[in-house]
Amino acid sequence: MEGNRLTKASGGALAADGSTPSPEELRLINAYTRRELSADEVYVFSVALCDNDVDRDGERFTAGSLDALAKLFVGRTGIFDHDPSAKNQTARIISCAVESVPERGTVTGEEYLCLKARAYLPRTEGNAGLIAALDSGIVKEVSVGCAVGRILCSICGEELASCPHRKGETYGGKLCCGELCDPYDAYEWSFVAVPSQKRAGVTKSAYGKENDMETIMNRLAKGVSVTLSDRDCQKLVSYIDSLKKSAADGVYFRDTLTEEVLRLSAAVQPEISRDTMESVAKGMTVAQLREFRAAFEKKRAENLAPAPQLYTAKKNSSAVSNGQFTI
Repeated sequence: MEGNRLTKASGGALAADGSTPSPEELRLINAYTRRELSADEVYVFSVALCDNDVDRDGERFTAGSLDALAKLFVGRTGIFDHDPSAKNQTARIISCAVESVPERGTVTGEEYLCLKARAYLPRTEGNAGLIAALDSGIVKEVSVGCAVGRILCSICGEELASCPHRKGETYGGKLCCGELCDPYDAYEWSFVAVPSQKRAGVTKSAYGKENDMETIMNRLAKGVSVTLSDRDCQKLVSYIDSLKKSAADGVYFRDTLTEEVLRLSAAVQPEISRDTMESVAKGMTVAQLREFRAAFEKKRAENLAPAPQLYTAKKNSSAVSNGQFTI
């Protein structure tokens, strides 16, 4: 089963550590360039990618997930609004680490952890406006695109899509949320306008880990809420469309079968009116209609069969003619 593709928008802010790369940062930057750049040719900045607090969607990265993402995001490109066009490539991450903020806790009462990255972009005439926007705090929110293997319930530890608990509700004094676990890929990070996570800012749409339709329908039948990704919704719409087509085919088949039964009934038992037979047929299942059709066809075949011919033995003419001489 594929994992969950997420885009999470975070309120990443510039750190007060200057925009000039250190010698080590310059070495990391030049690992990505075609020629060696000098310190005055690049602009570096810090950004908070995501954290372990519960977001407005009732989900959070675990500490282990943040550690995994710290490795996956190194070298990833920064773009705008998740538009994958090459012309949108703006910056690149050169280092990433999980940082603890002791004076801040999560809503679940845990230590607050933030995934912080250092990124760079070239100092060019075209980037002057973006650098000014970064320095002035106008542009600071970012969104990360990544994939996780599982979204687990914080209450029972089961898959959130199939457990009975609901995000945002409290059970035994513990808040239920979706825990994003086992990240296995990082796609990109984007500058966005509006973050949805309270601190690190997260906006996302989950892809990949798709619920099967049986699970979705069973949960809905039980009155249990289901969290669907965009792809799950597309699958559900497609599934409903296929059901509609199947239902239309079923109606056509039943109508055709009913008409055959009525026609045969008129032929083999004309004493029963069509209205009466039609009323009876409406309450039949398709299997019952097929059974009636088979019985009527058999009876009609019997009615149409020719009458058996009686065998008459030939008379012996000689016996007849000589009968008067028989003693």
